[in-house]
Amino acid sequence: MFSETINAARNDLYVGLTATLITTLIGVALGALAGYFKGIVSDVLLGITQMFFVIPVLLLILLFARVFSVLVFKGLGLTLIVLILAFFGWSGIAFIVRGETFRLKEMEFVQAARSLGAGSYRLLFRHIVPNILSPVIVIATLNIAGFILTEVVVSFLGFGDPNTSTWGLLLNEGFPYIRTSWWVSLFPGLAVVFCVLGFNLMGDGLSDALNPRLRE
Repeated sequence: MFSETINAARNDLYVGLTATLITTLIGVALGALAGYFKGIVSDVLLGITQMFFVIPVLLLILLFARVFSVLVFKGLGLTLIVLILAFFGWSGIAFIVRGETFRLKEMEFVQAARSLGAGSYRLLFRHIVPNILSPVIVIATLNIAGFILTEVVVSFLGFGDPNTSTWGLLLNEGFPYIRTSWWVSLFPGLAVVFCVLGFNLMGDGLSDALNPRLRE
């Protein structure tokens, strides 16, 4: 069980870290564009973000995981879960980045760079985006925990890759024997709890460390 739990930890961390990296890149790019530009570009990006924000993500993940794994992307394994999580999980970061971009684009240092002839994309990705990385890092840390937990739920319900060891698969396999072989489910369950709790505490710590008001 120790070997299985450690091996599953590698796979779950792969899902959490990779999906978080992709969603962060997508969310920062779309959120920054929606917050900086006005008119139809902003309206379209905001509408797409709102649409992804309100859809029932878990149900769609279960549906797409089963359909795609059988009909379309058979053999991708956990990469399919990563792609599905990345496709549906970027909207929260996009909303935060959009709001911060609205706030920063009217500040003095951005106006000074604009008066010196800096173009829109240079202003956006050279001056604005670097100044909104603090909340993005905090949210990304919390997203890692959320994506790991989502993968555990997907695998536990039987919609994950049955050929790849994950904590959710171990919980699924041990659940029928919970009364006689309780340790089969206990240790993967503890691994999930400590991993998710650790990333959440890291997010809280980064929030305090990166907040200039708290540092003062």
